[in-house]
Amino acid sequence: MDFFKYIHAVGTGVKGNRDLTFEESKTMMEEILKQEVHNEQIAAFLLGWRLKPETTDEFRGVVEASDLFIKRTAVPNSIELGYPFDGKANNPFIFPLVAKVLENSELNLVVVGDDLAPAKAGITLKEVATNIELNKNIHYFDRADFFKEMHDLTPLRMRLGLRTGLNTIEKLTRVANSEFAITGVFHKPYVKKYVEVFADRYKRFALIQGNEGTPELFSKGRLWIANGSDVEEFIVDPAHYGINYTKSWEKITIEESIEQLNNPSDEFLKLARLNAAVFLFVAQKAASIDEAYEKLNG
Repeated sequence: MDFFKYIHAVGTGVKGNRDLTFEESKTMMEEILKQEVHNEQIAAFLLGWRLKPETTDEFRGVVEASDLFIKRTAVPNSIELGYPFDGKANNPFIFPLVAKVLENSELNLVVVGDDLAPAKAGITLKEVATNIELNKNIHYFDRADFFKEMHDLTPLRMRLGLRTGLNTIEKLTRVANSEFAITGVFHKPYVKKYVEVFADRYKRFALIQGNEGTPELFSKGRLWIANGSDVEEFIVDPAHYGINYTKSWEKITIEESIEQLNNPSDEFLKLARLNAAVFLFVAQKAASIDEAYEKLNG
């Protein structure tokens, strides 16, 4: 198999580079996931692809190739939370508290974990999910179990040590066939790209300026909800709900992260309720975030 043609497409410089077609991207990713090519070639392609940079059609091809390998287990009435695999460095995860808030809402939370991926050396969702008792409405999936082919690329990616296009597309897998999904986004230009790649895979798809790239809101930020190709933007401000949580800018340990979950402050609990309200709104179980937040505080 001539994998070199893909490296040549992304690694010959501005004048020589070209975008891959949807079909080329799908075939390229199948070959990578089957590890039919040398690790050096995979690393070279991923680096060149990032620098080119990636296109929507290329991302869609990679996602469709991934679908061929993912083993799914349906979770009814669920929302998939798309977390990055490089973890959280400065703040605790809040999803376990959100699940407790949502115990009586009939909404299940789907989360995916794996070993640490580049480039931020944070605490992974897997470390948290496997070190605490999760509520029954949290459905945790380990990627090593349902998508081993992507999991097996982790050591190579860690040796490369840089973010690649895989960081963008791997957060949302539809492992539970969820109708709803929300993921975090750093930069507004990526909103359009995520919508073009993922919106038609869910009944309702949302993005949020979450803490450290996660779907967890810790401070004032934007929420985008896709309706086909149209995107509606909302501003969500914890202060509007009387929440005065202060984010950390210092690195924390897994022990500190778990301690804040086991013994949360009042403000952290309020923040959990606000995140729960956002999820209920995205999952069409409330007409607005305000309505959902009021119900959860009733």
